[in-house]
Amino acid sequence: MQYRKDRLGRDISALGFGCMRFPKKNGSIDQQETERELMRAIELGVNYFDTAYIYPGSEASLGEALEKHQVRDKVRIATKLPQYLIRSRAAIDKYFSEQLSRLRTDHVDFYLMHMLTDLDAWNKLVSLGIEDWIREKKASGAIGQIGFSYHGNTAMFLKILEAYDWDFCQIQYNYLDENTQAGREGLLAAAAKGIPVIIMEPLRGGKLVDLLPQSAKDLVAKDPKGRSAAELAFRWLWDQEAVTCVLSGMNSMEMLEENCRTASDALPGSFTDADHALIGKLKAAIQDKLKVGCTGCGYCMPCPKGVDIPGAFRCYNTMATERKAAGRKEYFQTVALRKEQPFPSLCVGCGRCESHCPQHISIIQELKNADRALRPFPYRVASDVAHWWLFGRTTKS
Repeated sequence: MQYRKDRLGRDISALGFGCMRFPKKNGSIDQQETERELMRAIELGVNYFDTAYIYPGSEASLGEALEKHQVRDKVRIATKLPQYLIRSRAAIDKYFSEQLSRLRTDHVDFYLMHMLTDLDAWNKLVSLGIEDWIREKKASGAIGQIGFSYHGNTAMFLKILEAYDWDFCQIQYNYLDENTQAGREGLLAAAAKGIPVIIMEPLRGGKLVDLLPQSAKDLVAKDPKGRSAAELAFRWLWDQEAVTCVLSGMNSMEMLEENCRTASDALPGSFTDADHALIGKLKAAIQDKLKVGCTGCGYCMPCPKGVDIPGAFRCYNTMATERKAAGRKEYFQTVALRKEQPFPSLCVGCGRCESHCPQHISIIQELKNADRALRPFPYRVASDVAHWWLFGRTTKS
């Protein structure tokens, strides 16, 4: 196992264990198999384990395993405050105490504000006293390092990055999201500030393996080095020095063994020009199925009415390249949960975006198509309810 450094200069395994998808049996976590895989991961050098309050049964399962096998001191636990549920300072303490109890520990090594989608979400926590709370927990040793996980666009990520002296952050990043979400720009901005970056969704929930088009699968099959689609995606990430740790939701021993083998020698700078060319071909094969030929360049922005044009097209394309539900879920997370929701329905057809688009996309019409596809009535209702819960008011759809 290779190791990279956290902000305190301590070793973090390049491969982290994502604990959201523990193996199941009869609809519940299979504790025996989970423990077998967790202990093997520790044996192979994995020391970073990522869970969250809202992952059903995950914190309790992880805590039980670590206590039973007496390996708490060998690992770093990362878990997350469900900031979207917080309405008072007392609630912060309530959730954190419950998490310590579930995890059977007196401290959390890495604590994240879960899924910050908007600077306003952080400002709400600040108004409730989160900064004093963090200082107190750090001083007592109950929290080691503080960070945030993020889904959204690069511009908002950069704002949140500057809003506090973070110890680390967690972003969705993979070769398809190189120029979307926080993207490479966000990754490098965090690294420039000395902030370690934890990577989630390196395979887009397995879609860069299971849902590759046949043309992409053929390219992988012809790889002269015999690497799998997963290995190629992981090696692309670990080739980048700014990447600290890559999370994988490993729920089989075979997956665990393969990922640990890859993590042992996928060093920065080891990806060759031919390897990068292969990734480029895989991206092109996937993008052949796109609804809109948007590259995410951002020349259409800013929209005078605030519409997130690249965000809408990215999620609209995800509906075509993966599943309809996947695109709608991503849109819900990255756009609908912002305080000022930049929906395509705000478009007034001024045409400014089309005059700047190097791909000559009929943006006005395609935004209408995207809005219809991404926000059917049930999703509009759900996003309004979630938005009211987060920001205390409903919004016009």
